[in-house]
Amino acid sequence: MLPTRRTFLARAALGGGAITLPLDALRAAVRRDGLARETPAYGPLVPVPDETTGLPLLQLPEGFRYASFGWTGDPMEGGIRTPGAHDGMAAFSGPDGLVHLVRNHELDPGPAFAAARAYDAGGGAGTTTVAFNPSTGRAERSWASLSGTLRNCAGGPTPWGSWLTCEETVLGPEDGRGLAERHGYVFEVPLTGEPTRQPLTAMGRFVHEAVAVDPATGIVYQTEDADRAGLYRFVPHTPGRLTAGRLQMLAVRGRARADLRSGQMTRVPMGVYWVDIDVPDVKRPGQGGRTVFDQGRAAGGAMFARLEGAWHADGRISVTSTSGGNAKMGQVWELITGADQLSLVYESPGMHELNMPDNLTVSPRGGLVLCEDGTANPCVHTLTRDGRIVRFARNNVQLAGERHGIEGDFRSSEIAGATFSPDGRWLFLNVQHPGFTVAITGPWERGPI
Repeated sequence: MLPTRRTFLARAALGGGAITLPLDALRAAVRRDGLARETPAYGPLVPVPDETTGLPLLQLPEGFRYASFGWTGDPMEGGIRTPGAHDGMAAFSGPDGLVHLVRNHELDPGPAFAAARAYDAGGGAGTTTVAFNPSTGRAERSWASLSGTLRNCAGGPTPWGSWLTCEETVLGPEDGRGLAERHGYVFEVPLTGEPTRQPLTAMGRFVHEAVAVDPATGIVYQTEDADRAGLYRFVPHTPGRLTAGRLQMLAVRGRARADLRSGQMTRVPMGVYWVDIDVPDVKRPGQGGRTVFDQGRAAGGAMFARLEGAWHADGRISVTSTSGGNAKMGQVWELITGADQLSLVYESPGMHELNMPDNLTVSPRGGLVLCEDGTANPCVHTLTRDGRIVRFARNNVQLAGERHGIEGDFRSSEIAGATFSPDGRWLFLNVQHPGFTVAITGPWERGPI
């Protein structure tokens, strides 16, 4: 069970676009990809039937099983239908003894799907929460937990047991999309009760992706999904309260305005420091005013390529750069928070090994679980402690109307939201389109995940 906000504060006082190809081209890409990176410990990937629909939605190693739930269009409490475009997600120990999954929905402007919990009536995105029973392997209920936001892509859990959901856009009323409020913020979503629906403006207005909270300090690390991206941290005035604090951008010691998008060596530690962002809540980002990135860059901040996933474990923040590296196929960075030390721990040599990592989590056994974003047939991999990429799952979704009449070949849709249940037995994933969640379990002890 995660500590409550009150417990966390007391301790402090003491001291987180697929490519569409013709079917024959997709098959050719899969053949080229082959089985080279599948681990002998788990075995080759084979189509495995979903225990809910009976359809082979995923390819997994033998011995693993899964069930789908929370499909786009499924009914939730209050007669609300589950929205689509499932993305970032985290799992918590719920007060009812179940696992509570808080899921993002990366949707554009449109009518809010749950008006009573809407920040902006013209925001089509938000979050939903699912109560999952780990004993039965089935979802028991679901509800809308935040509505009226935009393009909720990733986010991250807090040590006090809430979800921080991030908007991957800076649209506002002036953009003519039917919006009444400004967007580009982080929102906090509690496990139970009503959300505040108040943007955390001090954390900055930019194209957010993921956050990771250091439980030792309460500092929130934030990624930015842009071709010219910064890595930020928010230092709250009071740990656990995110309404006020200082926003900063990472800079490399001895390398002012470093460009880390390519030409970097792996496993070479770099000292870092943090430069202040004077105006975090920018009114018109990129339209005549300096963006958050511009401010940090002018002060010496480092530049990355499309920072996406972020996760904290053991005093380290792991971060994915989706299009970073010499091959532009992705990098994985590691920040040791207590030492202010940054290292490139992995760089993809090409799409045959890893094609643009996005969301990530850390396995209870220590491996990084990476969701691909850029391939014609997205997979889930692990980056082992010794630097190997090992494939674990592959999208196999093809529908002919079996679920809510949805038809199509969705094998090019990204897999997102990787997160483990608190006991480590279940791995949860989202398939963004047509939009559903799966819970996977099996002989994890055979391999590195």
